[in-house]
Amino acid sequence: MASSIAELIAERIDAMPAGERRAAQTLVANYPLIGLKTVADFSQQAGVSSPTILRFVARLGFHNYPEFQAALQDELAAQLQSPLTRTVTAPSPDSGKTSPVLEATLNNIHETFRHVSEKQIAEIVARLANPRGKIFLIGGRFTDPIAHYMAAHLTIVRSNVFHLTGQESTWRDRLIDMGKRDVLLIFDIRRYQDSLIRLAEKAHTRGVEIVLFTDQWLSPIARFARHVIAGRTAVPSSWDSSAALFVVAETLIGELTRALEAESARRIREMEELR
Repeated sequence: MASSIAELIAERIDAMPAGERRAAQTLVANYPLIGLKTVADFSQQAGVSSPTILRFVARLGFHNYPEFQAALQDELAAQLQSPLTRTVTAPSPDSGKTSPVLEATLNNIHETFRHVSEKQIAEIVARLANPRGKIFLIGGRFTDPIAHYMAAHLTIVRSNVFHLTGQESTWRDRLIDMGKRDVLLIFDIRRYQDSLIRLAEKAHTRGVEIVLFTDQWLSPIARFARHVIAGRTAVPSSWDSSAALFVVAETLIGELTRALEAESARRIREMEELR
């Protein structure tokens, strides 16, 4: 599978001049719809010139703006697919060869980490390591197990970690406990969950820093997120795979444990003594 435009941006944004970086950030925050508007509309919303938009598109590897828009339209169609429309018959693997689903899953993990920079991982870990802030985690219908899994580990290595569960009204009630020092980690893949989008918007208005874990087509929550990690999820199946996002979560768990080495060791030792 070719890289999505969001992945290309993550891969190249550090090398972009300021104007192109603003164009990239505007596209990610309004993905993919702003890119389907005219060059003039895109440039106006990004606060840059039309030639800057065209240079940005060229930097991503497109020969012209219509080619860029065609790629976005293909991504939008993929973003809207349901399990019914994704029904496929995976070919039977030859004897001794890797199954198509396993091969796709391993490729998803590789491609996800090819587009996630060490700098971004380090910045997220530094934010999660701040003892003055609380950490809240939540996911969607199929991704909340990742949030639960990550919360269970983070609770061991630091205090003030909360997995949001129950009905949407319960999540909204927890907003009163969220402020500018806090971080909200959200897992949301296609087809994106409206209740999570509403929660992200309200948390954003309270100054909460949002870290979004999504797919290569980007949840609308990206417009509210300080950090966006786009994991590969497509496999030859009716269902998307969250394996790459699980590995991202485990990577962050490991890095945070190392960053809080003394604190995490003390907490683990005390927990063991209390058993």
